[in-house]
Amino acid sequence: MYIKDRTFVISGGASGLGLATVRDLHAHGGYISILDLNAENGDAIVEELGSRTKFFETDVTDTDSVQAAVAGTVAWIKETHKPIGAVIPAAGVGSPGKLIDRHNEPIPLAQLDFVININLRGVLDLIRLCLPHMTTTEPTEPDGERGVIIMVSSSAAFDGQPGQAAYAASKGAIRSLTLVLARDLAQNGIRAVSIAPSYFESNMTAQMSEKVRKSLEKVLEFPKRPGKGEDFAKMVRHCVENVMLNGECIRLDGATRMPSKL
Repeated sequence: MYIKDRTFVISGGASGLGLATVRDLHAHGGYISILDLNAENGDAIVEELGSRTKFFETDVTDTDSVQAAVAGTVAWIKETHKPIGAVIPAAGVGSPGKLIDRHNEPIPLAQLDFVININLRGVLDLIRLCLPHMTTTEPTEPDGERGVIIMVSSSAAFDGQPGQAAYAASKGAIRSLTLVLARDLAQNGIRAVSIAPSYFESNMTAQMSEKVRKSLEKVLEFPKRPGKGEDFAKMVRHCVENVMLNGECIRLDGATRMPSKL
């Protein structure tokens, strides 16, 4: 699928890996619908990038909020005549904690819900609300493609570390969802892939302590550095453009395998 003159719906697009993806797809001629809670950042990005971007203040855990953002995007598409090419639910959080702590107390359910509602429920909600506007677009030649869903999994889906119960569960679910979506949407000419980054520079990893960061850097194979937003965005672009990428969760980790202990 060509990027130019297609609309890309990106949640979590005002920062981190989502913002890197916004910049890359915009640079290649895409129209970008940015969904994020951070209105200040979102408005600044639109001011910077111009008329091929639109920002919608969105809480991905609130269906009404997501519905309003999708409706706003569809209204914008009617003005631009640039159909949806991809949905990229990149909003995500991590809130570490074992299911039972050292005092033999169970983790608060609200802490689990916080992670799962953003990382999984919010992803499913955005996809399901966007799909009716993708299945009705004109298919492209020669394969009859209408679009692609690109989700964000994690290395935690493969080798989750202690304290990542909710996070690994949510990202493992994204990994498992990928093939199901590809099969469900094949008849509509819509692909589904997911990307599983390892240790990347992001708002989430910026909250790590220096000790944890140094421990992670020791297990990196090559390159000997955290991934950058640009590395992730290039993979997203490749997923858009390569029609044979479908039903797969792609590890983007420089051969890193997370240890059981840091």
